[in-house]
Amino acid sequence: MVIKLILAVFVFASAALGADAFYLGTWKIMSADAAPWATAELKPDTAEMKALVGKTIVIKLHEVVGPHQAACKGPKYVVKEYPADMLFQGSFGEMHERDKSIDPAKVAAKFGFQGSAWKTLETGCGNELDYHFPNDTTAEFGLNNYIYTLKKQ
Repeated sequence: MVIKLILAVFVFASAALGADAFYLGTWKIMSADAAPWATAELKPDTAEMKALVGKTIVIKLHEVVGPHQAACKGPKYVVKEYPADMLFQGSFGEMHERDKSIDPAKVAAKFGFQGSAWKTLETGCGNELDYHFPNDTTAEFGLNNYIYTLKKQ
């Protein structure tokens, strides 16, 4: 009886986690665009970008597997809702602070973010990558002055 109860709790918890953990799975880096905050001083690294496009990242329950820039053991996942000015570690907001004519929502829209807030997966990893989800099958992250677009496989 106790074993059945424990098994039932485990199955229920696994199902609940799976329903909420939309980000788990295999994601392919489809493309990269120079970040709008890139400048002559913050020049994008084209060699890294070329090495990453086409690679896959697997977000698992207890690790992120993929290229070393994204890999992580023991992530501490937290899903939050981010407005446009908080996307990509607040880079769109920083652009607005430097130039008040820049609208973070309009910049976000150019990268596929429609609406006013989006799910963001904070990984808690040392690489500090956050994954932003403009929709259920697309994720984006910023790295070294590029915005990478991933598609769920």
